[in-house]
Order: sequence, then structure tokens, then C-alpha cells
Amino acid sequence: MSHAVVLGAGLSGTIMTYELLDQLQPGDRLTLIGEEERYHFVPSNPWVAVGWRKRSDIEVDLHGVLQRRKVNYLTAGAKRLHPAEKRIELNDGSSVGYDYLVVATGPELAFDEIPGLGPTGGTNSICHVAHAELTHEAFEAFAADPGPIVVGAVQGASCFGPAYEFAMILDTELRRRKLRDKVPMTFVTSEPYIGHLGLDGVGDTKGLLESEMRDRHIKWITNARVTGVADGKIAVEEVGEDGAVRRNHELPYKFSMLLPAFRGVAAVRALEGLTNPRGFILIDAKQRNPAFPDIFAVGVCVAIPPVGPTPVPVGVPKTGFMIESMVAATAANIGALLRGAEPVAEATWNAVCLADFGDSGVAFVAEPQIPPRNLNWSAEGKWVHLAKIGFEKYFLGKIKRGESEPFYERFVLERLGLRKVKQPVQ
Repeated sequence: MSHAVVLGAGLSGTIMTYELLDQLQPGDRLTLIGEEERYHFVPSNPWVAVGWRKRSDIEVDLHGVLQRRKVNYLTAGAKRLHPAEKRIELNDGSSVGYDYLVVATGPELAFDEIPGLGPTGGTNSICHVAHAELTHEAFEAFAADPGPIVVGAVQGASCFGPAYEFAMILDTELRRRKLRDKVPMTFVTSEPYIGHLGLDGVGDTKGLLESEMRDRHIKWITNARVTGVADGKIAVEEVGEDGAVRRNHELPYKFSMLLPAFRGVAAVRALEGLTNPRGFILIDAKQRNPAFPDIFAVGVCVAIPPVGPTPVPVGVPKTGFMIESMVAATAANIGALLRGAEPVAEATWNAVCLADFGDSGVAFVAEPQIPPRNLNWSAEGKWVHLAKIGFEKYFLGKIKRGESEPFYERFVLERLGLRKVKQPVQ
């Protein structure tokens, strides 16, 4: 009898748990460790922030679902991982031992790395549903007295899609309220060019996103390094290709949302052999940590080097389809170990994204996610907005029922007819 533990109950941890259930042998146990009773669908946070969704619309009672599936769900959260002891110390003082561990914690949000950044400073966030609710309150107050808006992603950020989405969604909502003419908008990003996305672009994302921003009268600053937020102004250094500061900007704003850089959570940071200096989990091709082979990792907590050098640090995103592929490979590999075999499954690390712009959107598929690629495709249209609404309902329905399924492959690729693909494990 073995005990498998999943650490982290977000998107990657939840679907990891569902996938592992199919791999357990008689007598095996499965535990999920999180911090909240309810799961929320992070891609819908931009809609919460402008009032298009309520928190209750995008949440699932995860405890109830897992109880039905006979998964032990602990919500105390992890204080520290002790890999040499194969033990997780929880915030309530208790400990959980494991035979196999999957780290799926997601990131810690590094707002503190820039003075004044984040919900406790002078900018808003859509990284968590609680942040999105506060952002909605701030947006409603802003709408009563509009002015300049600054949206974007700071140096070291690795998740750019939501920044583009939120800028376009704000534009759509302001036009609906007949306020757009009163609101100058600037997009600030550490990317070397618009549409880089931490992936050196996918298809024509550069052209598509630049055109969209011109049509919506959104100005932009690339190669941007945010140095501080104070007194209703955001200080930005615009960096040249040689790394030298070309220009300093002081951007006044009445409303702002800037995505932060990510780092590994405190429970796993600075563990020699397990994490890189930023606190992300080191893995091999089987999603397995080389120093501690009983530990696997999936999702945003995984260490991935950038696609190439950039004047301002830019991270690599971990998109939903990529996470799904990691999860499928990890489940298969732990299943093999439980049966006394060796792991052989490897994730494909492909990228599929639906970026909603409120009334249209951009979709892209990159296979593999890191170039050079076998498939490098992007497209735009109102269908993307409608598809994302459909996917939200589809995904939350599956989570509520506790069903394991290749969500992105089945819905985004097959149902939308983008292309017929192989299973995400090769």
C-alpha cells in the first residue's frame, strides 16, 4: 500500500488528483493538500474584476467533490516540505508523510520586489479571485471618476496573456459605459515586443495584438522595467537592446493592474537539489526531481528556462494545455511506480490559449511551446470570446463532477475543430 500526496489545490493540483485516482492500486491512499475549501477558475478572474462574473459563478466546493471521490482533502496548507524525511509540515502543526509527492503549488506572487506594487500597494491584481473582487471594487470607484489606466506585466513576469486580456476587457467595458473617451490607456510590459508572451511569439501574435491595441487606442511600452509605484504614478525604465536605459517614464494613473513576477512558494524555496534559486522545482523529462525521485512537479511551480535572452527578464508561461500534458505524464509515471514498473511517459509541453478580449479574442497553438515548432498558429475573432465562455462552463462542470479528462485537448482543439491531436503523452 502506497500513499500519494498532491501539494496544491489549484488547476494543476486538482486535475492531478483526478488523474491519479485512475492509477491507484487496491489499498493505495491519495491526499490533496490545499489552503481553501473551494476551487476557483483563475482564467475567469478578469471577468470578476469588471463585474461580468461573481466569485460564486466560478467556484466549486472542492471538499464535497473530493469526499465523494474518497480523497483525503486537507486545507491547512503547507508550512515546509522535508524531502529527506518524505514529510510535509502543515500550518496547523501536523505532518503528512508520503511515498510519492506531486508538487502543484503554483507560484508565490512577488509583489514585494517592486515598491508599491500589488493590492497592498498602489496597483490591482487579478491573480486570485479575492484580488479580482477587490479590483472590481476599485474599478467601480474609478468609473465614477475616470482618468488614465495603466495595465501590464512587470519584469520577471511569466504570465502575459491575462494582462492583454484585462486591457482589452477594460476597453470593452468602458466603451459599453460610454466612458472610453475619458480614459487614456497604456500597456506596460517587460516583453521585447508586443505579442512575445514569453514564447517569442506564436504565429502572428505580434501583428494581431499590435493591431488590436491600435484599434482600441491603447499605447504601449515594451522592454519596460517598473521601478516603483507611488503618489498615483508608476515609474518605468524603457530599456534598449543593449540593456541600457533609453528613457524614463512617469505614468500617472487612476486605475492600474500590473501582473507581478512569480517565485516558488515558501514551503519549497531554498531546498538544495529540489529547487532553482527562484524556488521553482527542478524536474527531468519524466516530471521527476533528480535529487528526490519520489517527488514530481507539475504546473507553474516547475522550473523552465526562458526561451532566450531579452533586455528585461521575461519568464516562460505554463499554459493550461501544457499543464494538462504534465499532469497526464506524471499520473502515468506514478501509476507505473505503483505497479512496480519504471516511468516512461513524457509530456509534450504544447501550448493552447484562448485570450478573451471582451467582444473578440486571439487564439494560438504552439507545438511544442518552446520554439522551434512543428505547429505555430494563431487566429482572432469573436468566436474566441464565445469559445472561452463555453470552456469555462465545460471545465467547471467537469470539476464539479470530479471527472478526469484532457480538458484542453477535448474542448479547445477537438470541439472547436482547430485540429485533431494526439494524446498529450508520448
